[in-house]
Amino acid sequence: MNAPAPNQRSQAPAVLDHRALGRDMRIFDTSPLVGPGLPLWLPAGAAIRYELEQYAREVALRTGCEPVYSPVLGKRSLYERSGHWAKFADDMFPPMYLGGNADSSGSAPDLDGSPDADADPLVLRPANCPHHAQIYASEPRSYRDLPVRYSELASMFRAERSGVLSGLSRVRQINLDDAHVFCRPDQVGAEVRTALAAVLEVLDTLGIEVAYLRLSGRDTSERWLGAPERWAAAEEALRAVLDDVASPAGLPWHAEAGEAAFYGPKIDVQVLDARGHEETLATVQLDFNQPERFDLTYVAASGERERVVMIHRGTVGAMERMVAFLLERHGGRLPFWLAPVQVCLLPLPDAPDQLVDDLAADLRARGLRVRVEREGSLGSRIRKARQRRDALLGVLGAREVAAGALAVTDPASGARASVPLAELGDRLAEAARRRVPRVSL
Repeated sequence: MNAPAPNQRSQAPAVLDHRALGRDMRIFDTSPLVGPGLPLWLPAGAAIRYELEQYAREVALRTGCEPVYSPVLGKRSLYERSGHWAKFADDMFPPMYLGGNADSSGSAPDLDGSPDADADPLVLRPANCPHHAQIYASEPRSYRDLPVRYSELASMFRAERSGVLSGLSRVRQINLDDAHVFCRPDQVGAEVRTALAAVLEVLDTLGIEVAYLRLSGRDTSERWLGAPERWAAAEEALRAVLDDVASPAGLPWHAEAGEAAFYGPKIDVQVLDARGHEETLATVQLDFNQPERFDLTYVAASGERERVVMIHRGTVGAMERMVAFLLERHGGRLPFWLAPVQVCLLPLPDAPDQLVDDLAADLRARGLRVRVEREGSLGSRIRKARQRRDALLGVLGAREVAAGALAVTDPASGARASVPLAELGDRLAEAARRRVPRVSL
């Protein structure tokens, strides 16, 4: 199916850069002592990231993944065997030689044949899949055990040059919602269908419209790993998934030969950013390479050992990149459940302090993020709250106290309402639980 060309879509006339929004909203900061490309997540940013991580964990569990943890380090030989060293060595941090086997800068020792020379140093990982492959290989597997699905919110590292670093969108430490599925060839279709449906659900919840889906396959060249018939079967399974999932949802998709990774075909989820530029925000990737390199097998019904298929999947993706994307996409006015401050209470001088404190405590006890602004004129406090992109503003004075209500304004829509205090907590907590974009006033 043909997708509409990106330049045919309307583009926003002006876009707030996520770095400027990050300053206004106090999302992240950097320190010259920590280093460039290593953002510090401030409380407001940590609140967003926490919600995204929780959502990613829920979706992973709901779609059959088992949580695992793995170290951010691995021996260089791990990445030599996985193929990452040959392909990405220039983008990886230098190997670390330990103890007496390194000079004062941590550089490689002079391997002069001494028996204690460390010839296999540690490396900060550029990807998480080799570790998950080792977890799969930790015990024998039967065809009845498959599929096996692992998920991890894991850090990985890129030795990006200073000139290309940019806010949260280009960093040196990436915190990734990452999952890997190990399955039989006949299970590929069902697993990809589950993964793609999860991605589309998450993007819809985050308020991100999908432009189109792309089936990236092989061409007639010889640069692909694996037998052509294996690729043909895999691509046919992906086509069937796209027909089942994308077409009924009204999502266009098309195939592009030669756009696959060398180790397997994939489905790319294409979106438009706030500037109207196309980018890939999620991928469901088949991998014939890792199972081959690490000899990942299962015992088939015939009793013979057969190779598994590995599927790379995720939903939210990299926390840094997603937060940057969402900030610009929503102009800082994030969906209610993601907003760093969900309710900003603005008490007037005639509002009893104890009542304000009790209301804030009640809302916090329900899991809501609340800020109480007391200092300054009401106008200046409202301006500060708007600059922070607080989700709801609640004014409480003697009139509201007498009515047993809070005067609530949604700056994003301009909606205003007097919400009974007896209903406020339940209504807001339910909206956060359901992950609604805006609270209905």
